[in-house]
Amino acid sequence: MTMTTTNDMIAASPARRRFGGGDLIGLAIILLVAVIGYFLFPNNLALLTRIIAAALLVLSLDLVTGYCGVATLGHAALLGAGAYAAGIASAHYGINDPLAMLAFGIVAGAVAGLVCGVVILRAHGLPQLVLSIALIHLFHEFANKASSWTGGSDGLSGIAPTALLGLYEFDLWGRTAYVFGVVLLAIVFLLLRLIVRSPFGMLCRGIKEDPVRIRSMGASPKIALTKMYVISGAVAGVGGALNAISTQVVGLDSLSFNMAAESLVMLVLGGTGSLFGALTGTVVFMFFEDVVSAANPFHWLTMVGALLIAVVLFAPKGLYGTAAALVARRREAK
Repeated sequence: MTMTTTNDMIAASPARRRFGGGDLIGLAIILLVAVIGYFLFPNNLALLTRIIAAALLVLSLDLVTGYCGVATLGHAALLGAGAYAAGIASAHYGINDPLAMLAFGIVAGAVAGLVCGVVILRAHGLPQLVLSIALIHLFHEFANKASSWTGGSDGLSGIAPTALLGLYEFDLWGRTAYVFGVVLLAIVFLLLRLIVRSPFGMLCRGIKEDPVRIRSMGASPKIALTKMYVISGAVAGVGGALNAISTQVVGLDSLSFNMAAESLVMLVLGGTGSLFGALTGTVVFMFFEDVVSAANPFHWLTMVGALLIAVVLFAPKGLYGTAAALVARRREAK
């Protein structure tokens, strides 16, 4: 067998740069669910906006874990970086335009992704997890100690976003924030669909499957994974900026290990290596957590744990991954 070049391998892949039917269907589903949620929970749009921000974090995690195979338990550091950057821009520099705050969040998330990627990618397997845990604790401690900028344990307040596009005020009911979040999620989803099916995305998948072969073809796995980490950080930064804009306060919980662990749980729940799986896991987990914690405040963690055990044992590919596999088998049987 002759050795093909990396470019030949990538060009032969079925990835296409333009949007396909699956992209439009996915976008339609996101918008449909968003409209249904708006009318079903008109008085709880703040929860729906938090779900969107969490979905952006889980999507960013899926890029490095699901598509690249990088083990991390510190991805919330990227979300927190975006949230604090947007909040500091508003509270300390008077940059209150929501789109400008969003830009600050994206840049800060990308920079944090670069820093985390450079450190974490120096190891493999269990040491990667240790480095990721160490990083999120360092980010958390830095935010806590830099209280003059971040507000420390009291949180960063004084965030006052102006009307979006000069027309839509961020009202107390959270309608503007929710619609803004839905638009951001739709745009990010379409962009990520392009990325994961592009030659670069296929290269990252190849690195996950066989990094030695990719290296022998002349490509650099570390450089490719670092680029994906930067992209992932930018996506998480969007979620962090959305949190800062919608809640108008940023706390240390945005940099907590609990949030990082929960994001990984959401990803596994929906199914790794799939953007639809990341979205499914986020929605199911956060709604289940909200309903169960309200119904049984004393034992809700037990019920959440039982759900996760059941999914791991009976749907190891996650809810979406298992459902997609069943549909594929039925089609093949026909």
